[in-house]
Amino acid sequence: MATVVVIGDVGGHAEQLRRALLEVGAHEAGLALPDDVIVVQVGDLVDRGPDSTGVLALVDGYLQNRPDRWIQLVGNHDAQYLPDGVPFWPEPVSPDDASMLTSWWEQGRMDVAAAVRTADGDDLLITHAGLTVGCWRELGEPMTAASAARLLNGRPDLIRRGGSLAVDRMAGPLWAETGWELVEPWMDHHHAGGFVPFGQVHGHSALVRYEDRTWRSPGRVRQRATVDWEARHVRVRVGGRVFTGIDPKHGRYGAPTWRPLVLPGAELLTPVGATARPTD
Repeated sequence: MATVVVIGDVGGHAEQLRRALLEVGAHEAGLALPDDVIVVQVGDLVDRGPDSTGVLALVDGYLQNRPDRWIQLVGNHDAQYLPDGVPFWPEPVSPDDASMLTSWWEQGRMDVAAAVRTADGDDLLITHAGLTVGCWRELGEPMTAASAARLLNGRPDLIRRGGSLAVDRMAGPLWAETGWELVEPWMDHHHAGGFVPFGQVHGHSALVRYEDRTWRSPGRVRQRATVDWEARHVRVRVGGRVFTGIDPKHGRYGAPTWRPLVLPGAELLTPVGATARPTD
């Protein structure tokens, strides 16, 4: 068992990441993690903020020195720099930073998904943007978070699916929009008599605008949601499971308040460290 700390989108804000790590017990000198802490970061390390290079250097230190304590997932902004990636952000990272992201992916140090079991026995799938009903069915309807994570990590092609402005209920785990593409279709699935097999934790987008505390989601989703405005977490209950969005929406200037999702007494259900990856 360990304390699993799930960190939302960083978006080029190295100081925000350092502050979050210190708050969960990292030591100031070298930001070494406590032996009972495992970090899962949901991707989107780069873009928008002032120091993508600093973010990547910090994470690379953990991946090199404590690969058993840092699980790095890929976000759509990071995936621009992977093989066959399609750039969309107008301010690209440096060639050295792009090369670092590519090396993590090729060495199996960056994955699509992870799975944890909480102290209460709830299984949670962790991805950048969430596993939609459509993609879940394409994977063969896995009934556990661990099996879904393993299948996602064996399907790198899915990280390219999505990215358009139109609603796409088959959007992949890097691109699904929280309301109309992720949560609402799972509600439809449950209302039609379907089983929701596990909870989810994701970043990428939010059901609310934190700046003015307004909603940007379908009404029936809103009715099942609760918001921790200070932590910047949004939880939606679907069929007895909880879907938790943890993107702090740092933007260009960084969120004034936010916290990682901390799961004391949790168990990581997916492998740590470098793992073999099938090619596309």
